Amino acid sequence: MTTALLSHHDCLDHVNPPGHPEQVARLRAINAALEAEEFAYLIREEAPLATDAMIDRVHPPTHRERLEAMVPNEGWRPIDGDTFVGPGTIRAARRGAGAICRAVDLVMSGEVRNAFCAVRPPGHHAETERAMGFCYFGTVAIGALHAIHEHGLSRVAIMDFDVHHGNGTQDLLWNEKRVRFASTHQMPLYPGSGAADEVGLHGQIVNVPLPPGASGGVFRAGMLGRVLPELDDFAPDLVLISAGFDAHARDPLANLNLTEDDFAWATARLCDLADKHCNGRVVSTLEGGYDLASLASSVATHVRVLMDRGYG
Repeated sequence: MTTALLSHHDCLDHVNPPGHPEQVARLRAINAALEAEEFAYLIREEAPLATDAMIDRVHPPTHRERLEAMVPNEGWRPIDGDTFVGPGTIRAARRGAGAICRAVDLVMSGEVRNAFCAVRPPGHHAETERAMGFCYFGTVAIGALHAIHEHGLSRVAIMDFDVHHGNGTQDLLWNEKRVRFASTHQMPLYPGSGAADEVGLHGQIVNVPLPPGASGGVFRAGMLGRVLPELDDFAPDLVLISAGFDAHARDPLANLNLTEDDFAWATARLCDLADKHCNGRVVSTLEGGYDLASLASSVATHVRVLMDRGYG
């Protein structure tokens, strides 16, 4: 077994207005980094389009239909001050949701041990009936419900280490006791959610807010003290990662001080958890990260760890 990489050129066709931080160049930088010789053994697949049924497991059909009706022939239509719909936006978002579902299928079938989805736009801010924060569909929540409904799983863990709280994932899974959602994130910071007392209807949500300026040591302490014990206790059948790299010290949108070594450490610990409970099954999908150089190097580090564990 090894590691799959899922992406699609449609994800380059989602174009935001000039100066927007969630830009096409993000994915181009990642693609360039993953063309290095050390990544030659990745199993590369084009991401399929998510079906309506996949999306509608977490969003009401009216959400999808409303977004599709907004697609312009050219230019952009604003949803809010940060989130815009262009001609290629919804197709790109469908590729992201399709990528994680296909990655789940590959991992559950045993064709690969783990997978990374190099896709954009991100998804973890998309709430049940609201696109926001650069996000349109709740990608990682879609992947979790796909695993439950299509593969019969009863326990799916999600770890989100993006610097911004995954309010959308939390909203979509607030009443879903088959999924344990854990998040580390800077607080205070957009979107303003993610306090430690936000625990879901079944106590299945674990929020670990970090103060501005927190180091990798503080992040690791939060992982060791709360996140990893909670996920270990849950004994998941599958581990999903919302892999945002904007907690990096060089990222312009936040104030945490993580490095590539911290992302490598977190990835390895989540793989340890998966090795213990679910034969190493891990699926990771890209969320944030807005400094191009640190994004590319952090993704390369993340995928390198997945590949090292993919041969385990």
